[in-house]
Amino acid sequence: ADKLQAGKRVILALEKCKLRTYPPVVIIKIIPEGDTFELSRRHLNPARKHSSIWPIKNRGCNMFPEVTLVTPTREDIQRMADWLDDSEVNAVWYGVGDDGKALHTSYTPEVILAGGSEEWDQTFTDENRTIFSVYSGDGEHIGEGQLAIEWPLLEARIDLLIGRKDLWHHHYGTSALIGLLDHAFGPLALHRVWVDLPEYNEHGMVMAQHVGFVMEGHLRKTHRKDDEWYDSTVLGLLSDEYPRRRAKLMETAVT
Repeated sequence: ADKLQAGKRVILALEKCKLRTYPPVVIIKIIPEGDTFELSRRHLNPARKHSSIWPIKNRGCNMFPEVTLVTPTREDIQRMADWLDDSEVNAVWYGVGDDGKALHTSYTPEVILAGGSEEWDQTFTDENRTIFSVYSGDGEHIGEGQLAIEWPLLEARIDLLIGRKDLWHHHYGTSALIGLLDHAFGPLALHRVWVDLPEYNEHGMVMAQHVGFVMEGHLRKTHRKDDEWYDSTVLGLLSDEYPRRRAKLMETAVT
């Protein structure tokens, strides 16, 4: 009920501003039921197996390239495994475990690829975690984004990795982050989104602050990488802050 009410508020806000703040990168559908409107649950989570799925597209602008967020395929997960095998990629991610294999969050690519449809569905249709493949405007798979959702708190943690090293520092990460935030504060109607960035991820820190995240706290020795523990910083962004900061970001990008 709380999520439904929040969804209604978002829809009303979007209608009121005629989508000036949130450009139409995602489609929000409402289904009439009697004298009320019900926000369809299948549209709240486009990763659900039997949903009517459409891509989430950030059409880009002068500074930010176009990206699309879509449901992962097995080919995408194989590419993720290949990227994570690269020491330069896993060095900015979670490093490697005691067995020397690259670590990933929420699932292990090799395990998922070796498993059956039941394990696949449990991973990629989990309503508490939405996983997207990030595609460039040219239709090439370039990374992965995740939203780990805490529904009682109406908040989510974002994880984002651009696996294509040749596209690092070309704003693809920023475009994908904007797409994830549009989805989180739009159809999911979340109240807060946060990131937990280890001290060695300096570029991630710059990107998050550029988009509008605010530092909320410092955590000691929370990320283990290559047998060492590193501090991290938690940054957050609230639903009532995002429209203003997004608009400012887009203004800056086209001038």
